[in-house]
Amino acid sequence: MSTVLQAKERTELRHSSLKQLRNEGNIPAVVYGAKVESKPVFVSSADLTKTIRSVGRNGVISLDVDGSKQDVILSDYQQDAIKNEIVHVDFLAVDKSSKINVEVRLVLVGEAIGVKDGGVLQQPIHQLSITSTPDNIPQQIEVDITNLQVGETVVAGDIPSGGGFTINHEDDEVVASILPPKVEEEINSGEQQQEGHPDHEEGRETEPVGGE
Repeated sequence: MSTVLQAKERTELRHSSLKQLRNEGNIPAVVYGAKVESKPVFVSSADLTKTIRSVGRNGVISLDVDGSKQDVILSDYQQDAIKNEIVHVDFLAVDKSSKINVEVRLVLVGEAIGVKDGGVLQQPIHQLSITSTPDNIPQQIEVDITNLQVGETVVAGDIPSGGGFTINHEDDEVVASILPPKVEEEINSGEQQQEGHPDHEEGRETEPVGGE
């Protein structure tokens, strides 16, 4: 059963009204989808935070707009860089039986052997595009790099999906690699610099599939 989030339709769209909504603890939002008419709404900031904690970033939400419910997922949001607060939300209306394309966070887990040996971890991509029904969208996709050695890579084809979703990347697309240790170049005076110690680098727009 989906978690219910209360929303109200916005009839006043002026900038001043948006500011007032935010001052009152609300977040302007829009609901859209292939089979629904785009509708401006607003939700309580506190309620949205509780809902995301309950269902996760990619979970299905039952959005109740003035008594009319629609299954949605949190498609995108805008955040105030200074206050670190969400200032606008996009909800994508979904059909639980229909597949959609979403972006899911890619998380590298463990400390690679190659990093311990002085190699440098590189993560070219931090999100994976997948196709899935709404109920099977993972909160994040984890890749264990513990045994990754210097010169080795992990590619998209190495990531298991468990049958719940399909990864929309070429199998040979690199998602993580361990580069050899960096060596400083000799300076003009002819003096040899000491070998550098590499730093450890740690490591949804959504759209319906086929107009569904």
